[in-house]
Amino acid sequence: MLIRGRTWRFGADIDTDAIIPARYLNTSDPHELAKHVMEDADPGFPGKVKAGDIIVADKNFGCGSSREHAPIAIKAAGIQAVVAKSFARIFYRNAFNIGLPIFESAEASEKIREGDEIEIDADSGIIRNLSRNEEYHAKPIPPFMQELIEAGGLVEWTRRKIKAA
Repeated sequence: MLIRGRTWRFGADIDTDAIIPARYLNTSDPHELAKHVMEDADPGFPGKVKAGDIIVADKNFGCGSSREHAPIAIKAAGIQAVVAKSFARIFYRNAFNIGLPIFESAEASEKIREGDEIEIDADSGIIRNLSRNEEYHAKPIPPFMQELIEAGGLVEWTRRKIKAA
């Protein structure tokens, strides 16, 4: 799986309330959530982000509550991947459960700048910064987890397995 897009930068300890503020949790509609994604971290972000973009952040991205609304809002906004120095464990699991690819790389987190065009090879874990002609390494996504992503998440992957049985 190859992912390519323009980057948006965020700092350390971006919690789930910054990703999707609790005041919008009265809906589970992904498109409604997308209208407010990251607005507490950057009020103009929902109007600037484009389908295919990639978030790059520092350490502990997705800390805080265990709500699945956070990765759902990110994915529904058209963001195709998140690269960070580290992720909160519950966010990590929720991201794969809903089919959002995430990559841990301290080097990429430190060197990629907002607006850089990057390409991520999920099989090898290689992140190429096309704007700066640099290469970084992340943990590759195991084949099973790539199946989850390609299916659109755990629920759809399970539906397909049941249907095929």
